[in-house]
Amino acid sequence: MLPWLIFSFMGAFDIGMYNSALISTESAARVVAMYASSSTSVAQNPTSACTYALAELRDSPNVGSLSSCSSGGTVNVTTTYNATGADGLPSVSVSVTYKAAPGLTIPGVINGNLTITRTVQMPIRS
Repeated sequence: MLPWLIFSFMGAFDIGMYNSALISTESAARVVAMYASSSTSVAQNPTSACTYALAELRDSPNVGSLSSCSSGGTVNVTTTYNATGADGLPSVSVSVTYKAAPGLTIPGVINGNLTITRTVQMPIRS
């Protein structure tokens, strides 16, 4: 019975860590969109957008020592300036992708990284 109990606790812990990564990624996308909507220089500069996302994700596993974002790396940030948004006003779209490493690996079920992508669109404030 003990192996099943340990396996259940590890699974519950892993689900909790994954939910924490979901919340952190959503928060990072929201923070970058907020800063990008207040300044078009942030919206058009991926390096500063990456800095804001990494600051928000700093407590997540395998992010703490990162200093840059890349398309194949742990964290990727893309910003898109939209001259005309859905309501006719200029807006910015921010997409943050985070590759979370699972705590529990089950061959054939959970292998490698879990990729989380969150996108936020916010109107440009003047």
